[in-house]
Amino acid sequence: MSNEQTPAGGNPYSSPFATLDKDPVHADGTLVPEGKSIDVGQAVSWFGRGFELFKRSPGIWVVSVIILFLIMVVIGLVPFLGNLATSLLYPVFGGGLMIGCHAVASDEDLEIEHLFAGFKDKFGPLLMVGVFYLIGMIGIVVVAGILGVAVVGSAGMGALLGGNQAGAVFGAGLGFGLLLVVLVAVALSIPLAMALWFAPALVVFHGLTPVEAMKSSFRGCLKNIVPFLVYGIVYFVLAIVASIPLFLGWLVLVPVVIASIYAGYRDIYLA
Repeated sequence: MSNEQTPAGGNPYSSPFATLDKDPVHADGTLVPEGKSIDVGQAVSWFGRGFELFKRSPGIWVVSVIILFLIMVVIGLVPFLGNLATSLLYPVFGGGLMIGCHAVASDEDLEIEHLFAGFKDKFGPLLMVGVFYLIGMIGIVVVAGILGVAVVGSAGMGALLGGNQAGAVFGAGLGFGLLLVVLVAVALSIPLAMALWFAPALVVFHGLTPVEAMKSSFRGCLKNIVPFLVYGIVYFVLAIVASIPLFLGWLVLVPVVIASIYAGYRDIYLA
């Protein structure tokens, strides 16, 4: 492994990286499985560092995003199985894109092939991350469905007892109940998203098992819940801006977010 360098742009506050050998699946640095705590400023800087990686190969990034979008649309057209397949393959594509980010950070060229690198290396573990994610999503849907049925039943019971106000009671009860269902589904989705966020990077760079990677990802996100909250707010603002010019800004924002995940992985998990 070669000596560390200052990232392009000369920013001393960006994480250092090393120019590696051609094997892209071994990240430099010692893994901190539990993750490190960072400050809010570092989390916000992920977008800037992600944009730096985007600027080095903007054309390939945009083409890769378009190809990925088309693949997901085509897969999604398959009745029933399409949505399942997209959930399963998300970590596989994510792992390949993490390898691509690492290549760019190591002063190598980003290639279209990086999008599919997860199918060549660590495919089994990455696919299992997708399986566990899918199981979690199905569990959330089941819980929300059961809660929804209970809400409708409770609203109907309230309407029967409401007399002349039956319609108003039913409408109010149903509205409040559905809001509760949505909030519960969102609350359950957040831990699942935390477990998925860094899992592909931890699998491809450190060979963690799917369960280990998802546990480590969850713990790393949990340790940095406030920085991630601010990160989410900044993302929300950028998403609005990216949507203004006919959504064309997403061709830049998506690669930047992908590269920001790589930057976050380095800050939280590498000693």
